[in-house]
Amino acid sequence: MPQLAGGSLSDALFSADSVRRIDQYVIEKQGVDGFDLMQSAARAAFRRLVVRWPGLEPLLVLCGAGNNGGDGYLIAANAVRHGLAVHCIAVAPTEKLNGDARKAWQRAVADGVDVQQLTDITEPELVSLFERVALVVDAMLGTGVAGAPRDPFAGVIAHCNRAKVPVLAVDLPSGLNATTGATEGEVVQAAMTVTFIARKAGLYTGQGAAVCGDVVFEALNVEAGVAESDEKPVAMLRRWESVLNWLPGRSANAHKGLFGHVLVVAGDRGFGGAGLLAAEAAARSGAGLVSLATRPEHVTAALARCPSVMVRGVIHGSELPALLSTATVVVCGPGMGQSAWGQQMLQQVLESGKPRVLDADALNLLSTRAATPGGNQILTPHPGEAARLLSCTVPEVEADRVAAAKKLQSVYGGVVLLKGAGTVIASGFGAVDIAGGSNPGMATGGMGDVLSGILGALYAQIGEPAGHAVVLGAVVHLEAGCRASAVKGHMGLIPTDVIDMLPQVLREAEPASHCGKGEE
Repeated sequence: MPQLAGGSLSDALFSADSVRRIDQYVIEKQGVDGFDLMQSAARAAFRRLVVRWPGLEPLLVLCGAGNNGGDGYLIAANAVRHGLAVHCIAVAPTEKLNGDARKAWQRAVADGVDVQQLTDITEPELVSLFERVALVVDAMLGTGVAGAPRDPFAGVIAHCNRAKVPVLAVDLPSGLNATTGATEGEVVQAAMTVTFIARKAGLYTGQGAAVCGDVVFEALNVEAGVAESDEKPVAMLRRWESVLNWLPGRSANAHKGLFGHVLVVAGDRGFGGAGLLAAEAAARSGAGLVSLATRPEHVTAALARCPSVMVRGVIHGSELPALLSTATVVVCGPGMGQSAWGQQMLQQVLESGKPRVLDADALNLLSTRAATPGGNQILTPHPGEAARLLSCTVPEVEADRVAAAKKLQSVYGGVVLLKGAGTVIASGFGAVDIAGGSNPGMATGGMGDVLSGILGALYAQIGEPAGHAVVLGAVVHLEAGCRASAVKGHMGLIPTDVIDMLPQVLREAEPASHCGKGEE
């Protein structure tokens, strides 16, 4: 498969417009028949359906007016040919169909699919139908639709979401922006999304990460056309299996001085745990040395919890330069507060010029200052902090998370990691990565502190360009969280569970190392 800088073509995430142009290129320039391509998509989606839900019937297939609807008609035809009971509703009147979508409807009818017009179904009949079916196929709105769905689509989407049955979304859930992952109105809540030809960025971040369910990609054997079309991806999708080889190896004569000294500056009164979580996460992520500068009253608890961390009680900013002088990377902000103490800590960190990870209150304080771009810093805002840094609203950030991360990076420099489902990393020069996946169990206080510690440790070990450390850190954090959730569930997950899982995750990424007596 063709390769892109920093990853394979199969990991490239495109905008909706780019995918439509790729589709057009494949049909017009490579001579692939559009209807044949539609049939391939329908067969691929149907195969995924029967593997995921074997024997589940009757099906309800909801079809729109465009090519997405055409896929739906052909999926219904495949189901009928395989002996499954199928209800098929034309949400958009079939007289509006043209081109390949019309061919698909005609094929479905010829194959015995009973297509009902939505306009011929009463509301009670529609409610009853949703109550009787076992699985819904959403083929209503495709990538060419933008904005909030209007009736009758909005009403049918609402019925889908009220039904107590799984939904298979064709290419993307109806109502989702395929480029940004935002939603402006009703959107289908899918259990699985089968997407075709090229991955759409919006399926992997923002609301896309919440409504797509399991995303399955089917290239339909047109990879060469994707590469030849010269369309540029919006971002690269990063998952554990694609980044685990980024972790640097260790020689047999390694010593702690080779793996960096992370200084965590964190923990005002009442928030001592935040700094400790970051420091312990840094220690568990391979940093050679970890120090914690915090309020004096937190020292005893910190040493009791993690004796490998060197803890110093700091009362005034003037005490910090001596600690900063020996640090490789500084993690600043968790639980630091915005009082005079926190302001002094941040000021000293910024003046030191040391490579740094700025999180939490460091970002809130930074938003009150004139922006001074820094080339050796990592910013890790959640959407609220990002909104403050950009002087905008959270909905504006979430409307286009990739654009927000890129704007933050252009204003503040360094590398920006925008937290949330489908974490976005903007590294400058147009480079954007999205950490694939989400975990609702990690939506609890302290998880960001753990992430900042992981990032500090990996930054100290990998060095520049910092983007590699940030992408790896984001994926490691998510992987550890998902494995911890697999053991303890989502509701009871706490940050230390993720920290405890870090050695297991990182062990898989460690290159072959020397450990033993040196002889056989």
